[in-house]
Amino acid sequence: MYHDEHVPGLNLLVELLDQVVREQVGDSLAETMNRIRRMALERRAGVPDAEQRLLDEIGRIPPTQLRSVIRWLSLYFDLANLAEDYHRVRILDARAEAAEAEGLPRSESIADAIFQLVDSGCSAAEMQEWLDRLAITPVFTAHPSEAKRRTTRELLRRLRDHLPQLEDEPRDEDFESALSDLTLLWQTDSLRPQRPGVMGEVERGLFFAEALWDVAPQIYREMRLALARYYPHHQFELKPFLTFGSWIGGDRDGHPFVTAKVTETTLGLLRKTALERHLSYCRELKKTLVTSDRQAAVSDDVRARLNEAAEGWEGLRERLEEVSPNEVYRSYLKMIEFRLEASLGQTFVEGDEHVAYQRPDQLMEDVELLCESMLEHQGSRVVHRYLDPWKDRIQTFGFHFFSLDVRQDSDVHRAALREILFPEVAADQEIDEKDFAAKLTDLKQLPTVDESKLSDMTREVLATFGVLADTMSQRGTRPFGGYVISMTHQATDVLAVLWLWNFVWQQRHPKLPRPHLPIAPLFETIDDLERAPKIFEAMLDQPVYRDYLSKQPRLEQMIMVGYSDSTKDGGYLTASWNLHSAQERLAEVAAKHHIEMTIFHGRGGSLGRGGGPAARGIQSLPPQAVDGKLRLTEQGEVLAERYDNAVIAHRHIEQLTHATLLVSAATASSEMENWKEMTDAMSKAALAKYRELVSHDDFLRYFDQATPISEIEGLPIGSRPARRRERKSLKDLRAIPWTFAWTQSRQLLPAWYGMGTGIRTLVDEMGGDWEPLQEMYLEWPVFQATIDNAELALAKADMEIARDYAELAGTAADSIWRLIDEEFRLTCGTICLIRQQHELLEKISWLNRSIRSRNPYVDPLNLIQIQLIKQSRESGANADETDSDGLPQMVRLTIQGIAAGLRSTG
Repeated sequence: MYHDEHVPGLNLLVELLDQVVREQVGDSLAETMNRIRRMALERRAGVPDAEQRLLDEIGRIPPTQLRSVIRWLSLYFDLANLAEDYHRVRILDARAEAAEAEGLPRSESIADAIFQLVDSGCSAAEMQEWLDRLAITPVFTAHPSEAKRRTTRELLRRLRDHLPQLEDEPRDEDFESALSDLTLLWQTDSLRPQRPGVMGEVERGLFFAEALWDVAPQIYREMRLALARYYPHHQFELKPFLTFGSWIGGDRDGHPFVTAKVTETTLGLLRKTALERHLSYCRELKKTLVTSDRQAAVSDDVRARLNEAAEGWEGLRERLEEVSPNEVYRSYLKMIEFRLEASLGQTFVEGDEHVAYQRPDQLMEDVELLCESMLEHQGSRVVHRYLDPWKDRIQTFGFHFFSLDVRQDSDVHRAALREILFPEVAADQEIDEKDFAAKLTDLKQLPTVDESKLSDMTREVLATFGVLADTMSQRGTRPFGGYVISMTHQATDVLAVLWLWNFVWQQRHPKLPRPHLPIAPLFETIDDLERAPKIFEAMLDQPVYRDYLSKQPRLEQMIMVGYSDSTKDGGYLTASWNLHSAQERLAEVAAKHHIEMTIFHGRGGSLGRGGGPAARGIQSLPPQAVDGKLRLTEQGEVLAERYDNAVIAHRHIEQLTHATLLVSAATASSEMENWKEMTDAMSKAALAKYRELVSHDDFLRYFDQATPISEIEGLPIGSRPARRRERKSLKDLRAIPWTFAWTQSRQLLPAWYGMGTGIRTLVDEMGGDWEPLQEMYLEWPVFQATIDNAELALAKADMEIARDYAELAGTAADSIWRLIDEEFRLTCGTICLIRQQHELLEKISWLNRSIRSRNPYVDPLNLIQIQLIKQSRESGANADETDSDGLPQMVRLTIQGIAAGLRSTG
């Protein structure tokens, strides 16, 4: 019944699941599932009345068993996803072995990127320049699009670990272990009982970051090996190029629960996690590096450092007496262990605060001294095997693990500054922009502020900058990645943050030099993306801001672009093109002013929010806007898909590195200007079509009723409130539930709508000639990525099921549905013509097969969801957390199952 040859291991897991379900609820469920799947297959095959018979079958299922049907289907997708990931790891291993046997680098590896650069004529000096510029930072965010509980993730991890044994001569105990975990999965509530708190989300981010501790040193090792292989006669200087960031606990944009106190607590937890990791590795090394000075000499510097510490720090000498006097390196590691414990507060040395490491460079100095001694005395292999990875971890994770970003909306800063700088102006009175700018550019004449007279929001803004200031005064700048300004509309939005930062620093630490806080404007709407270069230019034209940048060792500016809100604002094709062209023009401004610019890509996990294969997306970026530097968000379910498995996490990071190096060195085609003109024409037509839809009088009513948006907004999947305010316009919708709802209803509209009209309009203008677009697809990565991601979204969509959702909207459905259905068919056709194929995904057989194999399980969940939504809305039922068989709770279960089936939420 569940035979799926293309995913090894899945059939076995489903058989075990069936055994567990029969034990838990009886044989009747298996018979029901057989009928549902058979009817779903018949529906897909076009058998007359198959859908109605399937709906009748679902309608006959009593609520208690219907809940079990939903649970079974959801768990099936969890197991399918687990098995697919396991299968992917096996394929990666096989490809690595095959490449090694042929003496070639593995595709999309770091070695492959170096090989291609060498092959293109990149000299050692040019390669060193690329290495000097290379900087890659994935940034974890807690956007609420991960519908799965952490407890469920842990159980699935255990099942994943069982798979190798189950496939390779399994023992009875292996089956029993798997059956036990499947039983726990079945008996565990798959939905969270309440929304997670912010600190719970911080811990979840660290849960998925476990693999990174080992992945980071592997990436550096592979870079060194590749450089040595392809430049055997050159010694490169490899600076740290891989770091990790996080918004979790720092992103307060529209999130009232992220307070200054929460950010402070987050920083403490991140520091504690990093120090504990270093301490654990130090203790491992202490058991391994048992070198005797009777076998290998030890440098005088190491002995002197150890003796000085033993004499000066109370309690250390007693610890050193536990180690043989000939095992100097072990004693030295005991000293480092002692200092790390003090850093964590586990050891207290009265009267000497210098025992604890204040900053990671102090730990690096101690480790470097150990390395130098070993290298001087024939210990190079030991250093490369055990100590280089530790040095890589110190450089990557420091004492902060993630560099924390802070994000806030520009309107919040303006409101705070209005109170501080213009207390005499009435709340309903406009402040002239020139007066506002004049105040912001004066960083010396600072006002005296009575905080007791300020609003709670303004006091909170100042408190947040206070946390930044106090942390930097003690630990330097590394714990922070930057300060992101949402909805940046003008240069004064950036000057506002600079003023606040200067004001709070002078209040708290007037005798210390003000450190550099990277201030990153975020351009999100179509209009702001178009104006972004002018805003950037205006920032740099302000002497006060230019002076601020010049105090860094290098003139650097981070600029963030948002893929989610831009797509919601202007549709998929227009957003994709405006994002690309804005980055090109921003790079021109940076070059003009001799600024090193880092574009921070606010990509979501779903195709309608800039998602899709990361490497493909990077290689479609403008080379001059990358220039060796990449910063991008990793959101929602993407954290689990990319970082839950160490092998997949490694593959993802090496693909990011590979793509960043190659796109940075890419050269422009001679056809580029013509292609840009063509894309600009398509974008304008697509925007008009998209705006026609979303400005329709019935559109918001259709969206509210023809998707499960209300049910999604009630899901306890994130600490952030699901909506900003009462929904009166498109602007009131958050981008994540917006995309989540369209995905659940199988319309996936944000990832394709308007594209078909844009393409057809251009082809009509060219006299019906498709060849220029076909050539552009083959030659231009930008257009190729845009088409490929839209094709995948269209393949996951299902207009027959979408029509069933549309019927929930009643009279609002007719006009809106017609627009959606016609544009869907047009977009499918235009993409097939550009790709020169007869059906979607015709040339990507494995992906086509994966989607087709999942549909007979996803479709029934959609039809069940539609039925439950209809019943829930008619009855006016409210979610009751204690009623597991209540309609709202059942709808929530279907949402989670469909998300797992499509491997996408928002």
